[in-house]
Amino acid sequence: MTILDILLKGGILMVPIYLISIVALYIVIERVRALHKVQINTRAFVLQVRNMLLQNNVEAALLHCRKTAGPIAKMTRIGIENISRPRIEIKDAIESTGKAEIFILEKNLGTLATLASIAPMIGFLGTVTGMIRAFMEIQERGGNVDATVLAGGIWEALLTTAAGLAVGILALILYNWIQGKVEKIVHQMEEVSTEMLTSIINETGAREHELANH
Repeated sequence: MTILDILLKGGILMVPIYLISIVALYIVIERVRALHKVQINTRAFVLQVRNMLLQNNVEAALLHCRKTAGPIAKMTRIGIENISRPRIEIKDAIESTGKAEIFILEKNLGTLATLASIAPMIGFLGTVTGMIRAFMEIQERGGNVDATVLAGGIWEALLTTAAGLAVGILALILYNWIQGKVEKIVHQMEEVSTEMLTSIINETGAREHELANH
């Protein structure tokens, strides 16, 4: 008996479980690739931008931010672009950008969590329908049944449960793994936003002091 034959014995509810596994796999691959693209050496990036600001080379800092992928570079760029504004406005601009970037980082994760919850429930539904099918066979045959007659319903009950649990467990593990990566990036964003805000404010203060002396 091939794997396909075994899966077919699970009944019609194997179809949504199969579709859930495909969608979940797509989301995982898409998120892993997206998060990989935004991974940067945060400490090196911050030091480079701070040095450029200390040298009053704002344009070079902006260019470096534009060439660097990820939310940290974008938040830094927004902060530098608002360097002439009051501190509160710079802070608001950075925080607003950060929230938008977090939303992008968490794209489709809610869907993945939902799929991880739904898959086992569909599996348990298959258990119920499989047992109903088995008892219907018993009723139709007036109780004169053997294991062979009940095999179809039992196959359906066991296979859908096993498949639903397998898909749900794997999806949940991958969801938590990806969520952990997102939280790590968000933590870095919070640290960098505070550090860069200080650097930008210092740069603004230095410029104002220079203009006052002239």
